[in-house]
Amino acid sequence: MKLMEPILAFQAELQEIRRDLHAHPELCYEEQRTADVVAARLTEWGIPIVRGLGVTGVVGIIKNGSSPRAIGLRADMDALPMQETNAFAHASRHPGKMHACGHDGHTAMLLGAAHHLARHRHFDGTVYLIFQPAEEGGGGARRMMEDGLFTQFPMDAVYGMHNWPGVPEGHFAVVEGPMMASSNEFRVLVRGKGCHAAQPHRGIDPVMIAVQIAQAWQTIVSREKNPLDAAVLSITQIHAGSATNVIPDEAELVGTVRTFSTGVLDLIQRRMEEIATGIAGSFAASVEFNFKRNYPPLVNHAQQTAFAIDAMRAVVGAERVDTAVEPTMGAEDFAFMLEEKPGCYVFLGNGEGAHRASGHGLGPCQLHNTSYDFNDKLLPIGASYWVKLVEMSLPEA
Repeated sequence: MKLMEPILAFQAELQEIRRDLHAHPELCYEEQRTADVVAARLTEWGIPIVRGLGVTGVVGIIKNGSSPRAIGLRADMDALPMQETNAFAHASRHPGKMHACGHDGHTAMLLGAAHHLARHRHFDGTVYLIFQPAEEGGGGARRMMEDGLFTQFPMDAVYGMHNWPGVPEGHFAVVEGPMMASSNEFRVLVRGKGCHAAQPHRGIDPVMIAVQIAQAWQTIVSREKNPLDAAVLSITQIHAGSATNVIPDEAELVGTVRTFSTGVLDLIQRRMEEIATGIAGSFAASVEFNFKRNYPPLVNHAQQTAFAIDAMRAVVGAERVDTAVEPTMGAEDFAFMLEEKPGCYVFLGNGEGAHRASGHGLGPCQLHNTSYDFNDKLLPIGASYWVKLVEMSLPEA
């Protein structure tokens, strides 16, 4: 690896920042303390800041030279509503809140890059440091954009990074094109006619109708879309009834749909409603169909992905960069930014969990797991990548 010496020298302080953030997790749009920490550090290092975009977002601005070129680097700040089972010293001090996805590490890595860039300005242009709230279901990226992120801070490209358990420690992974799926949810209410369970002919059974709808929906994935277009349609909840001898009036189907393209999502949503309405109508029942599109697919742009790959290879070596990683059906609201600006989102390997200190929980070190902890060895690697990306994207004249 070719990590930057000033960043390595700053590693202990970055670890202290990261563990402090881990011990004080804040949920989406509540990241006031986290934003205060970020703002205080950036101000201490002489970096101008703007606060308030996306409620608690922070944007730092580092300019050098005279070039009009600009790029954005984004880190998310929010935690999850989970009870941490780790018992080491930096475990969460707030019951029911936990940094179980590594956003504490993401914030610390971008702060590490900010510290270096403010002191060693080997670039020509402007770097916008985007500290984003509410990635975990709150759509903080979209909220910052609605508050003027790209109009107040015009940038040519935007980049993101996420730690990834299971990928070897310090290795990078990326793929051009679709990298993460869209995230969507549905709630479908089947309205029938309740009756005594011993006299089903006197009612319209919404439970049996819901079962037929659930089965028929799977043919959308298996028979209606192109088999080469990946998609998931998962029914995760079925709610109906309250007694063993009563056929209820209603039954509800709840779940998620994931796709890598908007076209496939359009098809699935349309056919889900048509099938549900058709089946219910054939039994003299009705449906209330609700489909919510949360996050779009995350699609990496070709030129910016090439830049990112070059920067990663310069930091960790080509042998530690996987450019054919399998896309994931997980979702990320950085996708909103990539719909508006060219850019690239990469994974940084968090390892298998051997880095965790004594006192960690019994579960695996996986994202959204109560035993998770960010790997502090990644701090100088991620910070060095950010700096290298800036220097390659905004080269000095």
